[in-house]
Amino acid sequence: MIRALATMTAAVLLCSGCGTSRETPSTESGTPSPALAVEISIKGGVVTPTNAALSARVSEPIVVHVDSDAADELHVHSIPDHSFDIEPKSGQTFQFTVNVPGKVDVELHKLKKTVATITVQP
Repeated sequence: MIRALATMTAAVLLCSGCGTSRETPSTESGTPSPALAVEISIKGGVVTPTNAALSARVSEPIVVHVDSDAADELHVHSIPDHSFDIEPKSGQTFQFTVNVPGKVDVELHKLKKTVATITVQP
């Protein structure tokens, strides 16, 4: 009796794996989503935001989206250091990580503006 029950259970389990089911496609790309996204606008020499206080964590991606009407250089004073050339166009995206906790300034060099200071925590 026990043997028959065990055989029946095994058959049910095997058959349940044979049925068709609709599988939902995975949306994961394997790339961590950004913990912080910053939107920067440069228009007529006016930068938005300026002097923003932001927070992030070590090794988590930080994404910066830039719409600009002028060329500039975005500099991230972190370890490692990052620099990005900004072109006079919309829809620019830059991504970086910070490996050491502390305060990180994000600056525009030609306009001499601090966009944000990011407090990076472990």
